[in-house]
Amino acid sequence: MIRDAGPGDAVEIAEIYNHYVINTVVTFEEDPIDANEIKSRIATAKTGALPYIIYESEGDGVIGYAYASKWKGRCAYRYSVEVSVYLAHGKTGHGTGSKLYAELFGRLSSLGYHVAIGGISLPNPASIALHEKFGMTKTAHFSEIGFKFGKWVDVGYWQGILPAKS
Repeated sequence: MIRDAGPGDAVEIAEIYNHYVINTVVTFEEDPIDANEIKSRIATAKTGALPYIIYESEGDGVIGYAYASKWKGRCAYRYSVEVSVYLAHGKTGHGTGSKLYAELFGRLSSLGYHVAIGGISLPNPASIALHEKFGMTKTAHFSEIGFKFGKWVDVGYWQGILPAKS
C-alpha cells in the first residue's frame, strides 16, 4: 500500500535511509540521521506542498519511500523538482521502486510540476534503469564531485518531462 508519510513513519524511514548512509555512496551524507531529522524532512515537503510517500507492506511495515524536493530556490524553477526513492535493504528488484515512482510522478503531474530530476551516484545500473524506465534521460555528468569512503564519486543527473496536468 502506498500512502503519505507521516511523523509515525520516521523511525522506519531513518532505518532504511541509514543503511545507504553507512554502507553506500548512494547518498553523500556520512553520518546516520535520526527520526527527528526525518520528521523535519517530511514536514518540509508538506509545507512546500510536495509529496513524501511510503510503500507499506503487511507484515514488513515500511519497505520504501519516495519524495520530491524543490530543485532550486529561484522562482523560475518553481515547476521543477528533484526526486528520490529508497528501498529497504533486501527489498530491491521487486518493482517497489517503480510503484513508488509511478505514484510520485502522478502526484507531481497533478500538482502542475513540469520536470523531475534525479541525481544518481555512479556507477549505479539499477537506479539508472529505474529512472530511464520512466522516460528520464541523462542530462549531466559531474566527475569526482563527491568524496566518501576515501574515494571520489561521480554523479549523473537524469531529467524527465512530466505529463501535463489533466
